[in-house]
Amino acid sequence: MIGLRILDLLLTLLHFVIIGFNLLGWIWKRTRKLHLIVVCATAACWFILGIWFGIGYCPITDWDWQLKEKLGEHNLPNSFIKYYADIIVGHSVNASLIDTLTALGFFMAALLAIYFNFIQPRLVKSSQK
Repeated sequence: MIGLRILDLLLTLLHFVIIGFNLLGWIWKRTRKLHLIVVCATAACWFILGIWFGIGYCPITDWDWQLKEKLGEHNLPNSFIKYYADIIVGHSVNASLIDTLTALGFFMAALLAIYFNFIQPRLVKSSQK
């Protein structure tokens, strides 16, 4: 049981690191390529694996929810972010609102990844000519 709780904690930490990096990894020049890779991996899970498991599918959430069920938690939401928003706020937050804010944050991060990895380098290169 303790091992499951530790694994649950590690998956939760991993999730927060990935979410944070998806949202902020574009800021530092040295992490921008890795940020693009992580954003693409997230998009692949959401939209390619999502074909079979539902749009927005996250294997980390899936694994974590399996653990939480073994630990006695039931009726878990589809979204990791909703789960923690509910805990932080103290009541059930509207799932559509959470999904919309999650999608907006992700698409902004994806646009920034595209800009800093493809558009800005070309602008800098063309201005140096």
